[in-house]
Amino acid sequence: MANVSPTRGDISTHPDVSEMRDRYARMLGGRDVALVDGPVFLLGLYCAVSPWILHYTANQPPLTTHNLIVGIAIALMGIGFTVAPARMYGLSWAMCAMGGWMIIAPWVVGSSPDTGVKLNNIIIGALAVILGVLCAGTAARSTKPS
Repeated sequence: MANVSPTRGDISTHPDVSEMRDRYARMLGGRDVALVDGPVFLLGLYCAVSPWILHYTANQPPLTTHNLIVGIAIALMGIGFTVAPARMYGLSWAMCAMGGWMIIAPWVVGSSPDTGVKLNNIIIGALAVILGVLCAGTAARSTKPS
């Protein structure tokens, strides 16, 4: 019968301990902004469905399509931040640019939008800029050589 006692040996004596520590450090590299991934994804989903939530699909069709496309792009960035953080955090500044575009989009894409539509896009854009700056700042901090 096998020995199934709950006591185990110390891993520090394992011959591959340094390699395992290096691999663990590589796997966690770029994951300093893990708490921002979810809000970015949720912001993108809200942006995509906001025309239907606020009921401006009939009177602002170009802005409806615009918010759907930009919302899907932001949500995909949130997924990318989760799946491949080391590659995606460089795109944090692109999310800031999309946020800036969302702020001015009601006047550029829309046709005489009402206050609710403008306020919705301004809030979405401001949140995208804030989350993008947070991601970019943390990514820059984590990639600095120590």
